[in-house]
Amino acid sequence: MRLVSFDALRTLGMPGVRYLKPELMFRERDYLSSQIDWALFPEYWQVNALSYGLSVRIFPSMASYHLGHNKIEQTRLFELLCPANTPLTLILPNTPASREQILEQFTFPFVAKEPKNSMGYGVFLIESHSDFSHYYQQNDVLYIQEFLPIDRDMRVVLIGDQVVGGYWRSGEGFHNNVSQGGQVIHGPIPEEARQLVEYIAHQTGINHAGFDIAMVGNHCYLLEFNRLFGNQGVMSMGIDSSSLILDYLARQSTPPSDPPVLELVV
Repeated sequence: MRLVSFDALRTLGMPGVRYLKPELMFRERDYLSSQIDWALFPEYWQVNALSYGLSVRIFPSMASYHLGHNKIEQTRLFELLCPANTPLTLILPNTPASREQILEQFTFPFVAKEPKNSMGYGVFLIESHSDFSHYYQQNDVLYIQEFLPIDRDMRVVLIGDQVVGGYWRSGEGFHNNVSQGGQVIHGPIPEEARQLVEYIAHQTGINHAGFDIAMVGNHCYLLEFNRLFGNQGVMSMGIDSSSLILDYLARQSTPPSDPPVLELVV
């Protein structure tokens, strides 16, 4: 395979991969359009031009980029595909009527989010009218979810077309993210969580993501996913993500065999 990478760190150790700085995309237009099989880890601003303009195949997939870019889009997807596994959510314009509706429907504490953030940033525990006022003064869209009674959550890692592992994360306070001091805890991931992630991936074409899932009793709740997830937890599981990506790309590059001819037996 002929591969070009726009992210040297995420493709470190992949044999035969040529690295290009993202801003060189325009200078290398002819090379990209005719000499490569895949472009790996372009920046978000590149993906539409590469895919639609040059018909370049990119990894992660377009679905991974477009759905992973915005928490609101993710939640709407989850509500459509698996409403029973989505926390109660309101997404409303920031108007006095909307704020009144939220306070009528939710009791403190509840969770408020900013649509385009990651690693636990832009996620707030709202415990009072003062907290809520501070949140809505900073945001044009109000994104409110029920507070789930958990002291840990799990990160389920999808690479290619399969869940490759997962781990639990536990923090001292509201946030469990490793980037904010949460601790990685190794332990079995419930099969329900694995199946849920694989179902979402199959339905959408997402092929590189870390899904954050909460367990309340024996029930899974999808919180969000990140297209680019931290390597610390993945490395602690002994996962070689580069080999998994290369294997997936090779399988995607091989033309599918002709389907078997089925004969009707009467």
